[in-house]
Amino acid sequence: MDGLDLSHRKAEHVKVVLGREVEGRYRYWNDIQLVHNALPEIDFEEVDASTTLLGKKLRAPLMITGMTGGFPDAAKINENLAHAAADVGIAMGVGSERAAILKGQYPDSYSVVARHPVPLKFANIGAPQIIAQSPGDRIITADDARAAMGLIGADALAIHLNFLQEMVQPEGDRRARGALARIGELAATFPVLVKETGAGLSRSVAERLRDHGVRALDVSGTGGTSFAAVEHWRAVDQGAEREARLGRTFWDWGIPSPAAVREVLPVGLPVVASGGVRSGLDVARAVALGATAAGIAGGVLRVAASSYEETRRELEQIIHEVRVAMFLTGSRTVADLQRAPYVVTGETRAWLQR
Repeated sequence: MDGLDLSHRKAEHVKVVLGREVEGRYRYWNDIQLVHNALPEIDFEEVDASTTLLGKKLRAPLMITGMTGGFPDAAKINENLAHAAADVGIAMGVGSERAAILKGQYPDSYSVVARHPVPLKFANIGAPQIIAQSPGDRIITADDARAAMGLIGADALAIHLNFLQEMVQPEGDRRARGALARIGELAATFPVLVKETGAGLSRSVAERLRDHGVRALDVSGTGGTSFAAVEHWRAVDQGAEREARLGRTFWDWGIPSPAAVREVLPVGLPVVASGGVRSGLDVARAVALGATAAGIAGGVLRVAASSYEETRRELEQIIHEVRVAMFLTGSRTVADLQRAPYVVTGETRAWLQR
């Protein structure tokens, strides 16, 4: 696939997310109910939402997970996200950098992030692109990964697993053999976070990633933006009937985000809980389950496409909600919140009892 087609696909992804129904059909985070503490015995001003992820201090347990890049309008989105993330002191990733690194497409749509002192930045490459999809394919090498990190001034490398999305994409990459070994090779050189893209991580996968040197995990489970749904709509627009039907069939495929957090915690790596996180209360729920931080993407894409001011206001509101939830559970620190009592209901309860 040439660079023009890749850039066009990335623009289509953002257009579909902003303009069509792509959410999971069940709100799993609503199944996690924090137990109210009617007598918290702390002052709200005492609440300290700061935490540490991969050795970097964040003012709140929040990360903007990688969304976009590689087409002209992505520069504005990433500029607004990075500016706001730096100002409020949270982590940030970018979308897959293949377009810039392998195709030379719109590197400025990523490098705008380097202008802002975001406390923890993640470069991003895809697992399907670190293995050959056909004989003679150009794969992403360690030098390419280093270039991806340098482009945004990254502290760590995110490698995303999106094989569900690739299966539904009319032009998807469908080879996965050898990806784990290649992840291990890159993890021997760079601090690597492996992230799913809406279908969740199981304990067995998390254990294999840990054993191959991965430093952190982003579970990105079902309940938020469904990339099977995104690709369903793209397939509809292209008249690709088989893939369109596949996207409908697998719209809600995967492990729910809260269940994935509990699945991977025993592995002993820092966990980012993403997938359907829409509020500071969701962030607090994720931390109470044991996550180090929560990741948000689709929930800030619309404001990031508008302005820096709206993006910052949205992030400040989410962080304020985290602190309110901490206060109402009597949690002065994030460590206290990780010990706060909670009740699990609904479909998530069934997952955790399986």
